[in-house]
Amino acid sequence: MVSQVVKVQEKGQVTIPLEIRQRLGLKKGDLVTFVITEAGVVIKPAEVIVTEALDEINRALKAEGISLKELMVKGRELREEMIKKEYGLPDNSS
Repeated sequence: MVSQVVKVQEKGQVTIPLEIRQRLGLKKGDLVTFVITEAGVVIKPAEVIVTEALDEINRALKAEGISLKELMVKGRELREEMIKKEYGLPDNSS
């Protein structure tokens, strides 16, 4: 486990050490997420959080017997209906 001590600057800023940035694949402009745990704070690349959230959504869908593809199709249908209603477009489905 890599552990390094860094100093908190005046505005609360800290520099993530180079070795840690390299291991996480972080580059200038990347987003990170701070997660508070019982043991302290975990810093994760933001894309990891998104992936974890999508995995959780997928598990919930499977538990309800719904596939991601079915959800996407239904979402498209609902958006199409909403757009037609909002803009008074004719229904060309027949």
